[in-house]
Amino acid sequence: MDRINKKKIEEIVDGITCPKDFVCYKSGFENLCKAENIWMEFLFKCLEDDPRECVFSEGYGHVYYCKCPLRVYIAQTLRQ
Repeated sequence: MDRINKKKIEEIVDGITCPKDFVCYKSGFENLCKAENIWMEFLFKCLEDDPRECVFSEGYGHVYYCKCPLRVYIAQTLRQ
């Protein structure tokens, strides 16, 4: 990961509270929640078994979307 991405990720981490203690970041992005890019700028579909358990998921009808700034950045920038 380059310095620019690392700095941006650290800024995001400093700006939010994560109930999972940033396991995605601390694992080197090996332990990511399941999300699908639906090709809208900041909208990613949550594919977790029970998305209601995540404080960053938001439901619309029967679909849940990920609103975690770090997860969205990872998906957009690192394509994971």
